Formats: sequence, C-alpha cells, structure tokens
Amino acid sequence: MPEQNKPAPSQRIVGAAPAGARDEAAAADAVRDMFTSIAPRYDLLNHVLSMNIDRVWWKRTARLFSEVLRRPNAQALDLCCGTGDMTFALHRRLKGAPTKLIGADFSHAMLVRAERKAGNRDIRWVEADALNLPFASGQFQLVTSAFGFRNLANYDRGLAEIYRVLAPNGEVGILDFGEPQGLIGKLYRVYFRRVLPAIGTMISGVSGPYAYLPASVLRFPSPDEMLQRMRAAGFRQVSWTPYTFGIAGLYRGKKAATSCNPE
Repeated sequence: MPEQNKPAPSQRIVGAAPAGARDEAAAADAVRDMFTSIAPRYDLLNHVLSMNIDRVWWKRTARLFSEVLRRPNAQALDLCCGTGDMTFALHRRLKGAPTKLIGADFSHAMLVRAERKAGNRDIRWVEADALNLPFASGQFQLVTSAFGFRNLANYDRGLAEIYRVLAPNGEVGILDFGEPQGLIGKLYRVYFRRVLPAIGTMISGVSGPYAYLPASVLRFPSPDEMLQRMRAAGFRQVSWTPYTFGIAGLYRGKKAATSCNPE
C-alpha cells in the first residue's frame, strides 16, 4: 500500500503469528501446543541456549522490584510464567514479606513442571489466558512477564489486561528478547537464527518451536514502538533497559496513583 496509507505503529494490531495461524485464536492455540511439546526439556534448553545468562536476567529483574514486592498487603503476578524461573526469582526477593505471589500460564504442561519445582514455596499457580485474566481489576501491585509476553496473540490487549489488574501505583516489568546492534548483533543473529534452532531441535526432538523463536523476536515491536504501545495502554514512566548488549531487555511502567481507563 502507499506509504501515506500505512497505519501508525499504535494503530496496527501486532501479536505472535506462528506459521499457518490465520487468526488470533489459531495463533494462541499454536503457541500453546508448541510450549506443551517442549515442556519436558524446556529448562535444560533455556540454560544451554542462553549459556546460563538467563539466570542473571531473572535475578536482576527481580532485584529491581524488591521494594514493590515488600509493600504492605502486596500481591504479585508473574504472567506467562512457564516453568516458574522468574516466579522463583521474585520469591527469593520477598525475604519473609507476606506478599501473595501467583504464577500464571496457559500451558498446563508448563504449570505442572513449575509446581513440581516449587517445593514448599508459598506460590499459587493458575492456568490462565493472558488476554483474558481471571483476576479482579486493581488486584496486583506488580505484574512481571519474562520471555512470554512476546508470544501473545495481541500485544495491545495483553498490555490492557496487565493495566486492568494492576492497582494504582502498581508496576509492570516485561523482560524479553531484543535485536542487538553492531558487530555483536551480527554475530548474535547468526547464532539465534541458525545455531540455536538446530541445537534446540536436536535436544528437544521438536523443530517447530525453535524455528518459531527467531521469527517471533523479529516480529516483536522495537523498544521505541513497545514503549509507545505501553503509553497508549495508560502506563506512565515507561522505560527500556537493555541486558547483555541488547540481547534481552526490561520494559518498565507504572499505573498512575489515580487512574482512568486509557482512551
């Protein structure tokens, strides 16, 4: 279409689009099926493919939200929690605080593994769709999502749901992959688009998810566009902090003390 007729980034509907998915419902089903298929080897693959740097990213993110986690009567939600590594990183920052912590994911297989890993930790696990959360408006002081938000079928609806369930003065932290620049970026893209899918397929025995991963990162909004979408959803004080040369990054935002629904 002519350039002048292209929709602005804030007007485009953007979300995960696995190969063959014709609409949002099909995309969500395809993502759920992919993660179910790799659940048995998910943790091993994460650590091997990231060279254990993922542990550093989770720990750093959780540390940044220590104050929020220890607010009186706080509740925190780790969205798209997978097998729970980000949830556990948040739990370690509680240091005895009575905060209620919930891990939510729409993959039953992932939640089963998360619950097994949890041991005697006081964490509630909920099977839930991030685009239609079964929680009350204004329930949480903190919502995080680590490497899961990118897989939502509609990013704007995902942001709107996070905004809805956050309490006034609540905070959001979205940790996800990025596209580093320069020489590091060139080397990383070779690894991410060629080496990583081959290793992931070899270890898991499933090819689809690791072919989808590089495509999902390429489709994900740039930091500037993502921040624009967060502002459009109603968040204030939005920011993006790159991790490890921009291979990953943390998006942060706050809900106003007195808020109304964004237009």
